[in-house]
Amino acid sequence: MNKIQVLDKSFEVYLDATTIQTRVREMAKQISSDLKGERPLFLSILNGSFLFTADLIRNLTIDPEISFIKLASYKGMRSTGSITTAIGLEVDLAGRDVILLEDIVDTGNTLYQFLPHLQQQQPRSVRIATLLHKAEATVHPLVLDYVGFVIPNKFVVGYGLDYDGWGRQYDAIYQLSNP
Repeated sequence: MNKIQVLDKSFEVYLDATTIQTRVREMAKQISSDLKGERPLFLSILNGSFLFTADLIRNLTIDPEISFIKLASYKGMRSTGSITTAIGLEVDLAGRDVILLEDIVDTGNTLYQFLPHLQQQQPRSVRIATLLHKAEATVHPLVLDYVGFVIPNKFVVGYGLDYDGWGRQYDAIYQLSNP
């Protein structure tokens, strides 16, 4: 599908499923190489990263542990500016190599607010892997260790990303169409 309708908005394909899967496999290969011989904890940030997490984990050649945390900063198409933790972290991070899996980093506010809480648990290392990065929208200094795609500052849905809870099911990523 080249165009989709999600609620009151029209979207057009931006990244097709083949392009996404190719890049996710490349990211998994790099992460596996960087952490060869280790058993890192992959911490998937819900809800948006669930498809990215599943595909990345299936392509790793290392033995990962996986956990999930729910952080939210969006309402509709705008960031609220503060994060809400709905599901907490139940894994001990002390001395662990942690890789945060994020669907998209735009302002960076969610990770910027969450990272100090994570660091209090004294992990050995923290890396960030994000499928998408809106570099021109980022306002907080963050080190993104693994980036799938740098995209323009346009609203996107699909492949786990949503608009008010809708549109996550697509295997491609769609950007908001021009009116």
